[in-house]
Amino acid sequence: MAQSNPLYRRIAADLREAMRTGELRPGDRLPTEQELGERYGVSRNTVRLALGMLTNEGAITSTPGRGTFVRDRAMTTYHASWAEQRDRMSSDQADAYRAELASQGRQPEYRDFDMRIVPATVELAERLCVDEGDSLVSRSFLRLVDGEPSSLQDSYYPMDIAQECGLITPHDIPQGTVRAMANHGHVEVGYVDEILTRMPSPDEVRKLSLGAGVPVLVYVRTAYTKQRPVRLTLTTFAGDRNRVVYELGELDAYHREQPAP
Repeated sequence: MAQSNPLYRRIAADLREAMRTGELRPGDRLPTEQELGERYGVSRNTVRLALGMLTNEGAITSTPGRGTFVRDRAMTTYHASWAEQRDRMSSDQADAYRAELASQGRQPEYRDFDMRIVPATVELAERLCVDEGDSLVSRSFLRLVDGEPSSLQDSYYPMDIAQECGLITPHDIPQGTVRAMANHGHVEVGYVDEILTRMPSPDEVRKLSLGAGVPVLVYVRTAYTKQRPVRLTLTTFAGDRNRVVYELGELDAYHREQPAP
């Protein structure tokens, strides 16, 4: 008769508890397979099943020749309801994401910037109210937080907006594209947001250094002026390192308890 609580699950539970209590901290090296086998009196195959379970949960990661380590899952918070509004403040010279991370004492960095002109797919055309096949300007990059890959961002702009606002440039725009558009009279006044989770593609696993079994959170924002949609941004967050927060309604009592951004 099959055991109701297989040994490998018990081992995984013990290691998980050690991580929860701080006995094993982010970056700590786990005992070797042989050491765990001797500690629990089980075979290496049983130990591998336990470690495989924790790997699939994104709790640990293995480095050939070095061992198995507890993953550092320090969370980054993205305040979706107000972060991009900061990008239009005259006193704020950074773009929205840099300002958001700086308020948390974190160090953001952009890498692998890419600007392309692409035809609008059916999905992009529908969201941006252009014809399928129309030219769009795509701006994308990898975002790191404290030196660790955190998210991928891909933004799409109608060609006439991109030309007018100087978005067809092969480099990052220090003040951010939201402000660049606002400076030309295209002020974003509303958003439609969509959030979904899925398993990552192999390319996303590589770029975001994801552990086995770690999903991504895809945050889709369509930004509108009073006249039309002007931007579609897809942000693909590493699911074990990010959370998206919305603050809606009258929250004076909540904000009194929060540190100033």
